[in-house]
Amino acid sequence: MEISTLAMYHCLAFVWYFFIAYSITHIRTEERPSEVFLYGGQWKYLTVLNLVLQAIFYGVSFLADVLRLIKKLRCAKCVISSRDLLFSVLAFPVSTFVSISFWTLYIYNRELVYPKSLDGIIPLWLNHAMHTAVLPFAVLEILAMPHRYPAKKKGLILLGFVAFLYISWVLWIYSVTGEWVYPLFALFSPAGLAAFFTGSLAVIVSFYNFGEFLNRMIWGDSIVILDYRRKGK
Repeated sequence: MEISTLAMYHCLAFVWYFFIAYSITHIRTEERPSEVFLYGGQWKYLTVLNLVLQAIFYGVSFLADVLRLIKKLRCAKCVISSRDLLFSVLAFPVSTFVSISFWTLYIYNRELVYPKSLDGIIPLWLNHAMHTAVLPFAVLEILAMPHRYPAKKKGLILLGFVAFLYISWVLWIYSVTGEWVYPLFALFSPAGLAAFFTGSLAVIVSFYNFGEFLNRMIWGDSIVILDYRRKGK
């Protein structure tokens, strides 16, 4: 894509995600089912955190495009590096994980992840915006332009650290309220829960690897050129 076209796309995606995040975080208090929005509010849900993550990613991407358009290449290099790191380590694997895991569990038993009580306050379009559209957006980003992935060890350490932070947040909420973020977790013993979290981490790592594979399969030689240019050779 031309830089101007990318800038327009990234700007629209940023506005879209900002709107969705704003919509879900501004549900009126009196409309919230008490059994769902306990301690931590919406900020305990990976879906909502992912919306904020995507808004940040597309905001950074738009900034990178603008800097390239106005020929501020030195500043652009730093922003582009941040953009690629955000996309490779978090934006793609988390979006993919949110979409696939949500709909898999929803089909199996929706009460485990999205209680029916939410239907009255979250419209269908917003549900799909949060849990369905995030996946094609992530794939479209790979198709739109090449991204430079970090060294595998660095990428996986960063991804694992973020996963550890979220799991710690989930466990902290349970220690304070005695309620699990997702009803699914109540089905497990401590050992079973540890196995579930480990399995989930393995799945999200596989999505990280899949994103890297797609990126290299589609853009192969272009990634080498990107590395060459960024090193100033």
